[in-house]
This record gives sequence, structure tokens and C-alpha cells, in this order.
Amino acid sequence: MTHRKIETTEDGSSTLFVPELEEHYHSIHGAIQESNHVFIEAGLQQLTQADIVIFEVGFGTGLNALLSYLHAAKTKQNVKYITIEKYPITQEEIATLNYPKQLNTSRNIFEKIHSSNWNHWESISETFQLFKILGDLQSTDLKDLPPFNIIFFDAFAPNKQPKLWKQETYLKIYKNSANNSIFTTYCAKGIVRRDLQAVGFKMERIPGPPGKKEMLRGIK
Repeated sequence: MTHRKIETTEDGSSTLFVPELEEHYHSIHGAIQESNHVFIEAGLQQLTQADIVIFEVGFGTGLNALLSYLHAAKTKQNVKYITIEKYPITQEEIATLNYPKQLNTSRNIFEKIHSSNWNHWESISETFQLFKILGDLQSTDLKDLPPFNIIFFDAFAPNKQPKLWKQETYLKIYKNSANNSIFTTYCAKGIVRRDLQAVGFKMERIPGPPGKKEMLRGIK
């Protein structure tokens, strides 16, 4: 994925396009709009406890992390954000992403999220701790990580990254998730819903973001 292109989505926010996969990192109908709907409104906002552990599959552009940071700053909840990425974007790509401007927030935080060390806990603020894992989910041991309260499953689509959308992947995540944890993803495919149910998540289809009729959300 070395030939990514910067594009602007319909809500004015940036995304990346991967010609080799013919895939965007976000919805072309709006990157920020999609991430807010799928991961913040349908996910993080549903949790009211003081301490929250987030596990994200696919760090990508760092948009979900930035939105979660802003949510934690607003609610004063303590967030530990764990994310995994095999193909980090470049500094040049980071510099072209316009999320801080679109969200009317400091670019320093966005840069700090991206410049933080891999495979090491970093303090982004008093309410936001970040642990970025450089690698792939299949070979990463999750057992030493704190139990997840919410899972942001933001991998590329099942037909683009089929190895990630498997029962064994979901089971691995399920085993390291706390009771009442939430699993949220933009995907609404029936096979994904059935496989998540098979490992133990109670799944539901809910309205998707603009441009997408439905999405999936589950609970342990």
C-alpha cells in the first residue's frame, strides 16, 4: 500500500485511497461523519463508566483515535486506547490530513498521536493513554493487554482483507473483552454478523452512516 492518494470526502474531510485495493480508508460520503456515527455515537457514547479501554483494529489515519481523544476530553472519562496497524501512513500523508481543521481542534494533538512510539504506552493527556501496536492482528498476543470495553473493528472491507474477517479473529478479541463490551463496525454483511454471534457476541443491525443503510453492533 505504497501508492495511497489523498482525497476529499463529501463532508470536506480527508481520506486515503489505495489504488491496489481499489479501497478508501473511509466513506466517500464523509470520513469524519462516518467515524463519528459508527465508532463514537454508536459505540463510545454508549459507555458511561469512568474508565474505558478501546481496542481498534486498523489505526489508519488516526481519525478514530483523535475523535476518541476529543470525546474523553469532553466527558472526563479515562480512556486507554489500544490500536493495531500493519501499514502505517507516512509523515507526508499525515501532514495533508485536515481533521484538526475540520474539527476545530489543535493540530498538535493529532501530530502527537501519530508521533507517539509504537509498542509503548504514551500519555497524550491526563484522560487519554495510547498504545499503538505495529503488526498484524493474527500474530499479536492480546492476553497481556487490559480487557477491552469497546472494539472499533475498522479493517478494510471483507473482500479486501478476508483474513481479518474470520471467526478465529473475532474469538481472539472476544476472549480479551470485558463483560458488556461493545463491538462496532461499519460492515453489515450477514456472514460477519453470524460469525460474531457464533463466538458469543449478541449482534444487532442498526442504521448506518450517510451512504450506508445499515451497520453492525454487538455486545458481550
